[in-house]
Amino acid sequence: MLNTFEKMIYYVLISLLAVVIVFSTVELFISLGEGVFIDSPYRLDHLELLNIFGFFLLVLIGIEILDTIKAYIKENKIHVEIIVLLAVIAVARQMILLDLAKIADFTLIGIGVVFISLSGGYYLIKKVGVEK
Repeated sequence: MLNTFEKMIYYVLISLLAVVIVFSTVELFISLGEGVFIDSPYRLDHLELLNIFGFFLLVLIGIEILDTIKAYIKENKIHVEIIVLLAVIAVARQMILLDLAKIADFTLIGIGVVFISLSGGYYLIKKVGVEK
């Protein structure tokens, strides 16, 4: 009974996440179209590029979350590799969208340490997976 309820919730989450991914992708296309054809023809400025990269990585994060939920439903276990990759993408997105003039030095060092740690963890997970 509880397992069935849990799976129903996962399917609802997958459906809602799919809707969010579709709308985010449409917003990415609209933002790209406005940036290229309306604001300044055939040219994107720095802020528009950052906005588009942010949307792109946001859609990618949504797809990775969808993949994580699907893998959990099929195998009933969490894939650590996907979770760590999702964290790497999320931290990379934050690093791309940072306004460096407003961030303290120690904050940048902390973000760098988190990114390097996540990347190292992902490398080790992949290395162990190759040996199996």
